[in-house]
Amino acid sequence: MENKKQGNNEVADDRVYTLSRPFAFEGQEYTKIILDFDKLTGKDLLSCEQQLKTIVGPQEFLPVKGVDGRYQAIVASRASGLPYEFFEELPASDFGKVTQRAQNFLFG
Repeated sequence: MENKKQGNNEVADDRVYTLSRPFAFEGQEYTKIILDFDKLTGKDLLSCEQQLKTIVGPQEFLPVKGVDGRYQAIVASRASGLPYEFFEELPASDFGKVTQRAQNFLFG
């Protein structure tokens, strides 16, 4: 359950990441991202791995994909429905926090 109630107070949805400031991407302004990692399947993660291979090329060996920022961004992309390029262009502080959430999910 994403939203929890305590008395009459509703606690925020833990899938929502609020950006540090509004962010414009392809003509649209974003203030938050919905990261629904729980909707992902094994097939999704295998597809993310294939996408990473196209980005890094066959020559780069990645022993632990879960700690690679590119892989984390790909997983966040899949969880949010936003393109990978969106995450590449995020301000560094937001990129770090979003990819940390992806890493927490992967190693959770």
